[in-house]
Amino acid sequence: MTALLHRLDRMRESGLLGQIVRFGIAGIASSLIYSAVYLPLTFWVFPREHAVYAVPFAFAVAVTCGFYMHSRWSFRDHGTRRRGGGQQAKFVAVQASGMLLNAVVTWIGTALLGYPAWVPLIPAILLATIVTFLLNRYLVFA
Repeated sequence: MTALLHRLDRMRESGLLGQIVRFGIAGIASSLIYSAVYLPLTFWVFPREHAVYAVPFAFAVAVTCGFYMHSRWSFRDHGTRRRGGGQQAKFVAVQASGMLLNAVVTWIGTALLGYPAWVPLIPAILLATIVTFLLNRYLVFA
């Protein structure tokens, strides 16, 4: 228990704990935005076995909102901000890796396993969150 408290204290002092908390809150907001686009498309536009087609639309909306939340809040005290499109391009690439991971999990859950379209959201969002936090911290906003 003491080791855990010591580790949390070091994370707080370094700013990492704040980044994780802010990233989580912004991630929840992004996930809600993503879901608000994804779910209506899967209910009324695409049949269950083609729910994966809704992923790019939901991704486009969520990634746009996400860049502003993460660059201005989640990683506000971390790294540098560069003018031009380089940082935005890296962010989109990182988010695209999250989208690809999300699409694969969605396809497996709906097309292969036959689950309702909302079921894959849980593991997809969890995995994408971990991967994109690490890539954003050490690549995009380094």
